Amino acid sequence: MKSEHTQDTATEVFVAHRNLLFTVAYEMLGSAADAEDVLQETWLRWAGVDLGAVRDQRAYLVRITTRQALSRLRTLGRRKESYVGPWLPEPLLTAPDVAEDVELAESVSMAMLLVLETLAPTERAVFVLREVFDLGYDEIAEAVDKSPAAVRQIAHRARAHVAARRPRGAVSPAETRDALDAFQRAADTGDLQSLLDILAPDVVFLGDGGGIKQAVPRPVVGADKVGRLLAAGLGRMAAVGSLLPAQVNGHPALLLQQDGAVDTVLAMRIDDGLITGLYAVRNPEKLSHMRQETALRR
Repeated sequence: MKSEHTQDTATEVFVAHRNLLFTVAYEMLGSAADAEDVLQETWLRWAGVDLGAVRDQRAYLVRITTRQALSRLRTLGRRKESYVGPWLPEPLLTAPDVAEDVELAESVSMAMLLVLETLAPTERAVFVLREVFDLGYDEIAEAVDKSPAAVRQIAHRARAHVAARRPRGAVSPAETRDALDAFQRAADTGDLQSLLDILAPDVVFLGDGGGIKQAVPRPVVGADKVGRLLAAGLGRMAAVGSLLPAQVNGHPALLLQQDGAVDTVLAMRIDDGLITGLYAVRNPEKLSHMRQETALRR
């Protein structure tokens, strides 16, 4: 049985690292609800650990979190197979300091989380721990139960995979705001042209209603088709609610509010000044973290 003092110390250490552990789990899962569950499981295991035998508390906690997230990621994969329509990551309302850490903001952007979805579970864990949190290969090897040599190979493969699919170059907040302003203008005035002018020819629109709210059942690809979709939808949006700017996953985004509640989160991917991805999250089960800011840490 742990003494009260030891239990208090375990709690303090866990609380001190909680935001970091949540960020690790969220980047691996793309789901805040599942990341919270992983943290619960991590705490239960941490509460039973002999702290005197732990050399590096942060590394130990990250290891438990990674293992729990990997187990959850495999379950999540099965859930996604039966998901109705496109699956999008769960958006987070984030504090301004997330946007100030450019690398962290890029790693949690909707665009990057969708790229991470294309990795196998272990590849995703290795990529996140190495590229985002800068953990050593030995530490990662312990977390994913592989040899350091195998982890190096996995990291190399994952890095190449992500590099071929990630947004091309850093996008300034000003560029994103300009695109969102054009979007908002089109909704407010019905002037679609300025919005159509910044759609890339191969733009992709994804809508996630989860079978609960109406959304496009499959990806809409190409400026013409996406333009027509927006032309039909923007007027309706403006009529039923208000579009408000917000910081979502470290980047400017728009929230459609209806009767004081968030109805839709609209995020985007921008490459070379043009919108290449539009992501509309409408599934109400994914909007609970839009009520207050989530603290993310590296």
